Amino acid sequence: MTAPIELWYWPTPNGWKISIALEEMGLPYELKPVNIGAGEQFKPEFLAISPNNRMPAIVDPDGAGDGEPLSIFESGAILQHLGRRSGKFYPQAPRERAEVEQWLFWQMGGLGPMAGQTHHFRQYAPQMLKDQRQLAYGVNRYTNETERLYGVLNKRLADRPFVAGDYSIADMAIFPWIRPWKNQGQDLNAFPHLKEWFERVGERDGVKRGLAVADALRNNTLASSGKTADAARAVLFGQRAR
Repeated sequence: MTAPIELWYWPTPNGWKISIALEEMGLPYELKPVNIGAGEQFKPEFLAISPNNRMPAIVDPDGAGDGEPLSIFESGAILQHLGRRSGKFYPQAPRERAEVEQWLFWQMGGLGPMAGQTHHFRQYAPQMLKDQRQLAYGVNRYTNETERLYGVLNKRLADRPFVAGDYSIADMAIFPWIRPWKNQGQDLNAFPHLKEWFERVGERDGVKRGLAVADALRNNTLASSGKTADAARAVLFGQRAR
């Protein structure tokens, strides 16, 4: 590799997926912080590689093998690319690869969005609404759906150490979204197989290094009060097509 992969990143569950993968795969990378609370995801240089104004995104200097840089947004697509690039944690055999991919997309389409909404209604929305009664439906709806998904994962892990058998990019995708389980209103003790898996993954050196990337930048602004917090919530939760 002629130059390191650029990782456009902020320390959130979606960001952690990629920093964990890069550390686990031993791929050299250069960090490009994107402060999403300050609106840096709307800068032209970031939108050029992530038109959905969401991080993470990467630029791989020779990711397509043609000598030209390859930019990728969406964490699932990035994980697949890094797995192919490194030849690690993403099996080539069709049956094994399908096992990994279906759980990767389970996270992308289910656990991430549902847990994300749970976070919103439990952690952030209370600071945004004067009438707290407006929260009840959202809190119950998404907390219950997140609990259902925890149950699916717990059952899956009853007879295997990792979600696709061997450790893979699917585990890297799912783990960061289980990490804030307390803020999701969940109890890991109610899901013993999931809890064992969570502890098993969390003990990996690559996972620890990936979680530590730019950790000092992370704060709890969105759940606090004051003008700075209000401004950050307006940036993140007030977006429309314009």
